[in-house]
Amino acid sequence: MAAGAMTSPATAKEDITLTVKWSGKEYTLRVCADNSVADLKRRICRLTNVLPNRQKLLYPKIGSKLSDDSTLLSTLSLKSSLKMTMIGTVEDDIIVDQVDAPEIVDDFGIVVDIKDKEVNKQKLRGCVEQYKACSLLFIELRNPCREGKKLLVLDIDYTLFDHHSKAENPLDLMRPCKKLPLISLENIKMMINNHKYDIIIWSATSMKKVEWKMGVLGVLNNPSYKITALLDNLAMIRVQSDSRDDFRCKPLGLIWAHFPEFYSSKNTIMFDDVQKNFVMNPHNGLTIKPFKKAHANRDSDVELVKLAQYLLAIADLDDISILDHMKWESYDEANFKRRRHK
Repeated sequence: MAAGAMTSPATAKEDITLTVKWSGKEYTLRVCADNSVADLKRRICRLTNVLPNRQKLLYPKIGSKLSDDSTLLSTLSLKSSLKMTMIGTVEDDIIVDQVDAPEIVDDFGIVVDIKDKEVNKQKLRGCVEQYKACSLLFIELRNPCREGKKLLVLDIDYTLFDHHSKAENPLDLMRPCKKLPLISLENIKMMINNHKYDIIIWSATSMKKVEWKMGVLGVLNNPSYKITALLDNLAMIRVQSDSRDDFRCKPLGLIWAHFPEFYSSKNTIMFDDVQKNFVMNPHNGLTIKPFKKAHANRDSDVELVKLAQYLLAIADLDDISILDHMKWESYDEANFKRRRHK
């Protein structure tokens, strides 16, 4: 056999097919040999919604090696003919209900404490490295990033969608945008002229729920606009504070590190009804009024109309992080009264 036809050991080990048993079901997944146990747990989380820190993995004759998240899969004797068992409990409802947790309001000192703590910076750096190693664990890229565009990061629950109310048609729970007979995201697209911002959806729920909600609401395949990417709870990090309990947040630095040629703190704004979700990047967060009780409020809610006008007003600024987005309703384009710093 010619040398060029031979398969090297590295190539043979490039992909591993595993069968994971959990809660009476079996899941088949392919992983890279140079992935770690932590990477494997994130893949399993995608399939089962059991968070990585709640998983215990069992595999014949491997013993305790799977308990070390840093262990590389290439160092383990994994065979596709054998099945792995995962023990764990779903906590997805806990993640969803974080929107009703105690809020950080007008407490910039605490925000600074959180974003500047070295332990939180290390967590972000670690998440970024894992993101770069296998980005599909964190993000679903739907369309290419566009050069020269600003980035709008949108939450779903209570920001675009009343996820606690009930309705026969999910569109009845979508946040309205008055005066235009289209769903909210399309209205935003029209008001910012479809040329100013790329849009990324980031929810504190599982990717399965993100795709379902955006799918039934007609967002993912709408011919009038394109969503750049989807992120879920796996892209969040847990941060520490000296003055309150640990909690999970959405660090925009993860996006900036993965798309440095497109997005940065200067051109990114995040809409979220939970202020603590952007404590790692407070200059880029805007706290949107929660949209609840959709049936009673959909005829009077004009939050997206006003915010779309704000997005259009700031779209041509070189650096939107200089703005105090917490006071967006009083924005004065003429004299920049809302600058945080020179």
